[in-house]
Amino acid sequence: MTGAVPPHPGLDGGPVYLDYNATTPVDPRVIERMWPSLTEYFGNPSSGHAFSGAPKAALERARGQVASLIGAAAGEIVFTASGSEADLLAVRGAVLASGHSRPHVVTQVTEHPAILQTCDALERLHGARITRLPVDADGRVDPAGLAAALTEDTTLVSVMAANNETGALQPIRELASLARRHGALFHCDAAQAIGKIPLDVGELGVDLLTVVGHKMYAPKGIAALFVREGVRLEPVVYGGGQEQGLRAGTENVALAVALGAAAELAAEDLASSAPNRIAALRDELHRRLADALPGRVRLNGPASGRLPNTLNISVDGAAGHEILAAAPGIAASTGSACHSGIHSPSPVLSAMGIEPARALAALRLSLGRWSTFGDIETAVTALATAVTGLALKDFS
Repeated sequence: MTGAVPPHPGLDGGPVYLDYNATTPVDPRVIERMWPSLTEYFGNPSSGHAFSGAPKAALERARGQVASLIGAAAGEIVFTASGSEADLLAVRGAVLASGHSRPHVVTQVTEHPAILQTCDALERLHGARITRLPVDADGRVDPAGLAAALTEDTTLVSVMAANNETGALQPIRELASLARRHGALFHCDAAQAIGKIPLDVGELGVDLLTVVGHKMYAPKGIAALFVREGVRLEPVVYGGGQEQGLRAGTENVALAVALGAAAELAAEDLASSAPNRIAALRDELHRRLADALPGRVRLNGPASGRLPNTLNISVDGAAGHEILAAAPGIAASTGSACHSGIHSPSPVLSAMGIEPARALAALRLSLGRWSTFGDIETAVTALATAVTGLALKDFS
């Protein structure tokens, strides 16, 4: 699967795609690898006849590819249907398997809703006690805050590797070390970080880690959870005993193969100059936008210690959703929530202490494998033209 990145037909002639953090296009090489499992090798991998051998071998090869990307053993990889399901298996699974009468879970306020709402459900349905740590102006958790929150009843700590809106990287190694010294498990949702920065579960010291296919050029509907050997979890789906008894149901071999292929490609990217190329594009996009809109562009999140592909900026005097509406040739996100036509600031930016006016003016521009300097030029022209055409607003 080595070689130059092939063209992606879905990106030809359409809007400039700057929303890779929302989802990535499926790499044609991934489709090529998974296709035989959709057509020729259709057997059930759990069967015992001639049609099951190839699907079973393909499934286990994919498991090994995902494991290799993160420094795990193949037997520590459990396939799931989504990152949200993997997060549920990790958090709910660890709490219910712990045996604590009132387990304590520590997370942080800018986690993905899959974590935060699972914690809410554990609090409501199982009497769990949840601590939600604040973040600083860069969106990071202070390890001292975690140390103060840990108790002898703490069952699990769950902190994401990188924020999906700002790209801010968390000090996972230090946080995981604190948790484990207190006898707590540590889960890391690495959906946004996988394939963009090197991650090794042994070096990080995590017990559970979420990998998501559609964030790394595989199709939607496939993810995986790393479960360190010896960690006990309550299953997320009961039944036939597939996936080490943690997630019953006949495996989706084709999508697992796709995730494995995507993991192999991600490892090749990380070994090459791909992350540096994307970071250079991101920085050029930032510089050109700042030049085109002098004095109006402000960076949200850290200038360093963030994902190489992620740029979150606010444009003074312009609402993010209005900018994108006026620039239909640009596909990007704002992070704000819209309810009945009323936009509210991003909870992530609000938690970082960013005032509502600036948060409402935010744009998340995320780049990826098929981003080019031509895309940057087009995006700067379109966004600057859109901003110039909007009436200057006072959101206060």
